[in-house]
Amino acid sequence: MYLSLLVAHSIFRWLVLLSLFYAIFRAYKGFTTRAVFSKADNSVRHWTATIAHLQLTIGVILYSKSPIVSYFWHDFKNTITHIDTAFFGLVHMLLMLISVIVLTIGSALAKRRPTDQEKFRTMLIWFSIALFIIFIAIPWPFSPLANRPYLRVY
Repeated sequence: MYLSLLVAHSIFRWLVLLSLFYAIFRAYKGFTTRAVFSKADNSVRHWTATIAHLQLTIGVILYSKSPIVSYFWHDFKNTITHIDTAFFGLVHMLLMLISVIVLTIGSALAKRRPTDQEKFRTMLIWFSIALFIIFIAIPWPFSPLANRPYLRVY
């Protein structure tokens, strides 16, 4: 089960990033061109938040099954100094949780804004902040904190 969750989490990462990039692109385009916040824009806002929530759910389940996290919490005093273990035991989880909270707040605020310009602007700002946090928290292959392949398939 652990490996299946790991693969699903790895694949879903790309869905989260693609949906966020697309939502930010639509928000930027809508804001700069003073477009009408259409049903399609609202769907992009909604589905971006939904995909992020699904990824968070997979991540929380994975977190509870992870041998790295289990080892981290079992021997916290010694493992907190190991960058890779501390990253997955604490940093990754906290930053991703914060990013989904930011994304959710931005989605809810954008939905409730009275004008189309405000909806686009709110989406653009909050979703961009969430994306920035996600970029920091992803264990990229080149990351000095913890590195993993771009896609896990085993």
